[in-house]
Amino acid sequence: MVSGEPDYGERLTMNVSIIGTGYVGLVSGACLAEKGHHVVCVDVDESKIDSINLGRPPIHEKGLTELLTRRVGTNLCATSDLRSAVMQSDISLVAVGTPFDGQEIDLCYVKTAAEQIGTALRDKSGYHVVVVKSTVVPGTTDDVVLPILERASGKRAGVDFGVGMNPEFLKEGEAVDDFMTPDRIVLGGIDQRTLVELEKLYSGFENAEIVRTNPRTAEMIKYSANSLLATLISFSNEVANLCASVGVDVVEVLRGVHLDKRLSPILSNGERLTPALVTYLEAGCGFGGSCFPKDVKALVAFGARVESPMRLLQAVIGVNEAQPAKMLELLRKHYAQLREIRVVVLGVAFKPGTDDIRESPAIAIIRSLLEEGALVRVFDPIARGEAEKVFGGVVEFYDELSEAVDGAHAAMLMTRWEHFHQLPKLLASMSAPPVLIDGRRMLDKNSVPKYEGIGL
Repeated sequence: MVSGEPDYGERLTMNVSIIGTGYVGLVSGACLAEKGHHVVCVDVDESKIDSINLGRPPIHEKGLTELLTRRVGTNLCATSDLRSAVMQSDISLVAVGTPFDGQEIDLCYVKTAAEQIGTALRDKSGYHVVVVKSTVVPGTTDDVVLPILERASGKRAGVDFGVGMNPEFLKEGEAVDDFMTPDRIVLGGIDQRTLVELEKLYSGFENAEIVRTNPRTAEMIKYSANSLLATLISFSNEVANLCASVGVDVVEVLRGVHLDKRLSPILSNGERLTPALVTYLEAGCGFGGSCFPKDVKALVAFGARVESPMRLLQAVIGVNEAQPAKMLELLRKHYAQLREIRVVVLGVAFKPGTDDIRESPAIAIIRSLLEEGALVRVFDPIARGEAEKVFGGVVEFYDELSEAVDGAHAAMLMTRWEHFHQLPKLLASMSAPPVLIDGRRMLDKNSVPKYEGIGL
């Protein structure tokens, strides 16, 4: 064993192919390699493949660079040759995108992966397990993926190969930690043999609670988990909007809610625990990202298709889509007309710790500001590159926070980056500080000269 590498002891080592190198696929591959498996990541994007094989992650994720540095060239690599990857592995994880088109999730990438895996299995001897890791609505693994695999391979699921569903529960910005120290591992298999192979894959996670079930239930667990968290956020924002209407500060209200011992338990020694769950019971300008908006909308659409309306989740989406407009309402309290008003948007990533701007409330805010003729500036310590792909040439981008706020009429705080804790001191030093509109209620309302906040 090379000095400095973990000792895997008696853990079972498998050969793993992972189809798709987005947040889920690449993090899963790197972490499984760290646990001792031999992993091949597959993608059609040659630039991603080259980047991964050089140890450079094509996405920003804490801890991922270090994993690639340790594992690439040892037991982790990337390729565009799906067939070869499947032929040389024991188990394939499908981690491709499932975008939502407004009516249903688009399964084209999942179907293509299943077709190509099945074609490879036609010529492969020995048992192989195919596992869906992409987020898909209940029934997809059984009713869509499995038949494609059987048709393309000419073999029988449950006899010649296994089929499973293994949803991910990774928070962007904390995905590596979430994978390496999971709170649960959900294994959905069509039969016992598939479940046994999945358990081998996760044999290195001794302390994780394992849920063994069927694929349809595993799919539903993932959607239910994300929908619950999204519901907590929209509940908090609806309360915040009411608070603002009646002269109450939602921060104080939700602080009182958090202290319920069912949310923040009190230990026998009197110490109070503050679980991460209560962070979803905080007011803000809305949720974004690649999961919550898509997954909740997809579950609503799925419910409609099976004639089981999801009325609560429809409201969750409605509240969330309206929430960014609350930021503009606060801005108009100070500037009725926005033409030529210099507004700096602080944060474009949908959350701290990532460069992902998908469905970020900041995107809607920037577009609205531009439509009304505002002069928009943007500062984001990590996501600038992604934001420039959308707004390059139409907004000003800044590398320094102090330069971004200098001369601005208003600053709209959209992402909880640690950098923004500097704002009180920075604004206090200015002769004409901008009004700060806190879309995350991150700062003390008395800490800056001119403050507006959601739910205040």
